[in-house]
Amino acid sequence: MVKKYVFGTPIETDAVVKEIKETSWKDDIFQKEGNAFHYLLKTDEIVYGLGENVRGMNKRGWRYVSNCSDNPNHCEHTNSLYGAHNFIMMGDGANETYGLFVDTPGTVTFDVGYTDIDRLSIAMENENYKIYLIEGQTYQDVVREFREMIGRSYIAPKWAFGYGQSRWSYETADEVREVVREYRKRDIPIDSIYLDIDYMERYKDFTINRDSFADFENLVEEMKKENIHLVPIIDGGVKKEDGYDVYEEGKENGYFCKDENGEDFVIGVWPGKCCFPDMLNDEARRWFGDKYRILIDKGIDGFWNDMNEPAIFYSEKRLKKVFDKMEEYKTKNLDVNTFFEMTDLIGTISNNPEDYASFYHNYKGKRYRHDQVHNLFGYYMTRSAAEAFERYQPEKRILLFSRASYIGMHRYGGIWQGDNMAWWSHLRMNVKMMPSLNMCGFLYTGADVGGFGADTTEDLLLRWLEFAVFTPLLRNHSARGTRKQEVYRFSHIPKFSSVIGARYQLLPYIYSEYMKAALRNTMMFNPLSFIYGKDNLARQVEDQLLVGENIMIAPVCEQNVTGRVVYFPERMKQLVFKDGIIEEGNIFEKGFSYVNMPMGTVNVFLREGYLLPVAKGGKCVEDIKFEDLKLYSFGEKIKQYEYYSDDGETTDFDMESHIRILK
Repeated sequence: MVKKYVFGTPIETDAVVKEIKETSWKDDIFQKEGNAFHYLLKTDEIVYGLGENVRGMNKRGWRYVSNCSDNPNHCEHTNSLYGAHNFIMMGDGANETYGLFVDTPGTVTFDVGYTDIDRLSIAMENENYKIYLIEGQTYQDVVREFREMIGRSYIAPKWAFGYGQSRWSYETADEVREVVREYRKRDIPIDSIYLDIDYMERYKDFTINRDSFADFENLVEEMKKENIHLVPIIDGGVKKEDGYDVYEEGKENGYFCKDENGEDFVIGVWPGKCCFPDMLNDEARRWFGDKYRILIDKGIDGFWNDMNEPAIFYSEKRLKKVFDKMEEYKTKNLDVNTFFEMTDLIGTISNNPEDYASFYHNYKGKRYRHDQVHNLFGYYMTRSAAEAFERYQPEKRILLFSRASYIGMHRYGGIWQGDNMAWWSHLRMNVKMMPSLNMCGFLYTGADVGGFGADTTEDLLLRWLEFAVFTPLLRNHSARGTRKQEVYRFSHIPKFSSVIGARYQLLPYIYSEYMKAALRNTMMFNPLSFIYGKDNLARQVEDQLLVGENIMIAPVCEQNVTGRVVYFPERMKQLVFKDGIIEEGNIFEKGFSYVNMPMGTVNVFLREGYLLPVAKGGKCVEDIKFEDLKLYSFGEKIKQYEYYSDDGETTDFDMESHIRILK
């Protein structure tokens, strides 16, 4: 059951697609106090949700702020990440379970037992918002109801489930060729190479750097013959440069965000001075989306949208203020107070709240200051591309994912989990974030494997891959100035080849579970508590996941260990993927067991009575024979498996014609 409450005059977000009748608010489960809602937490009650966020699957014990933020150095004390996903779920998961979605594009604060350990408080920055309260018996009931409300998740092309290699940046066509050559030479599977900002002409969207990618069109065709897809980046800011056609068109037609005086708002991003296309303006959004065709006509069939929180390096006004103040510091004796005052001032140059309150959008016929609709920018940028693809290639799937997002964007593209670091803690965060994102509709997702910032290590990259072979988006990505982390650069190349190869063996199951989750509005990654809700120990486990219904995984997220303790909520059998061979390991009884997991192996725990379909693998998705499968199971009574497989290219998602029963 869903109840919809409307307060004030909410700004429409288009997050909810299902028509739901409005109800008058009455204090019941939540107590309303001004623009805040309070809920009394039971001692052992778990709070799930909030999509892309720090800390554990259980969100208790911290304060989370929905405010799309560019923050690569996020740690436990961080409050906001790249996405704003205002869905939260509480209750016992067995009899009375509640979901709450706050639909507003402004800032929302979720105080989940931070101020008061026994109370959940949700506060909005203004009086205009919608609340959707979902009541169900189980966690799965509530998630399914919510997902039906917000619409079907984006479905990527099948090739986009292969392994991808990225770096900021591959700066020349020959460097791209070299990366592919090194992977192919070592028989390491790969399907895509990502192009960061240096493929562009001076960082200008929808351009090609002809000095370093002179034969771009030929490169695209050459890579396709190798079954490699090139995936270029598109940024949220358009370079302010006379003679640059995208800028000239945007300026002439009034498509850029305006300042308080009605002039184009100018900020600094990668190219220097830029203007933000008004992604919330229908006409501007259509214009910007049509620009993707420039690259599609060159053979590109995948994109990643970046810097679309939107990130701001500086505004001219902010720079002047800081520079003027710095003149004063030149004559001062910088003691402990003035020194930190100066460094704090420098820190205000980027992503300053005053800048976000200094420009405006024309949205649904009204003028809104950006900070009032901030969390919609990345969502509507990705929507602009998806709607354009629908106009000129309506039956073809095109890869599309974004850094910033809001619930509703899940219908148009996936996300990667933002700029992370080569830290073991960020691997653990990746594991714990997957169910939370699935709840909010984001199925095509994954983190930058190995870590984007800082120098990775061989063991961290291997262990991260051992987990990430299960995530729909599987991309190794690293930043300029860090250690290069293409897997062939390390000592134990056969181990990397074995782990990535396991992805291609498991892909029939992974793709099938993804498609069923998308088409049935369910989750691909489940916490153990969603299946074993009456098991108090299972409810506390956060570093093990069920992938689909049939298998459990328990990633190794610690350095210098050769295995880990695993909790088995029921009898399970270990399958070990190594060197293209699948070894049937021990059968573990319910309870805790230490499991040996050497680096370079992928470990799957199969539930008794369930099937796992496995392919022979391949060097790219095109090689995989999705109908030539070996079935693994154990136990006396084996449940039949609903196996989904389609052409992976078109938008024909008819379940009846693409499901077959394996037994």
